[in-house]
Amino acid sequence: MRKITLVLVSILILGCSGTGVQLSAASRGTAVHELAENYLNNDMDGLKSLWSPDLKVYLNSTESISLEELEVLLQAQHTTFDPITMSWGQNDNQDIKQWVETTNYPAGPANDAVTVTQTWFNWIATSKLTGEKITMPAHISFV
Repeated sequence: MRKITLVLVSILILGCSGTGVQLSAASRGTAVHELAENYLNNDMDGLKSLWSPDLKVYLNSTESISLEELEVLLQAQHTTFDPITMSWGQNDNQDIKQWVETTNYPAGPANDAVTVTQTWFNWIATSKLTGEKITMPAHISFV
């Protein structure tokens, strides 16, 4: 189970970068929410419809994985866990599933100007094998 958890942490804490279509902050936030809903519904076609062909995905590494590898990893999560949910909220506050924030960073001495959309949430899933419920904090950045 520890190996599965480690793989999930690697999958969930990833950075995505791409070039091409430029979206407004509101559009980027909407797209991140759509990605989350497609993921939770195990809708791989819906996910792929939002992925740019030049999307780069980094799983705690400086080397990107292919979109085909990403799809296999996400499908493996749904094969291993049910249900899978996302949660963001504390105390008696409303659960909004995930926090999404877009920030425009100016150019600096070591970087070009960049817009980054990030999301934070708790990934919650129950193992189909053991019935164990797992809750892990997750963070994804889209550059």
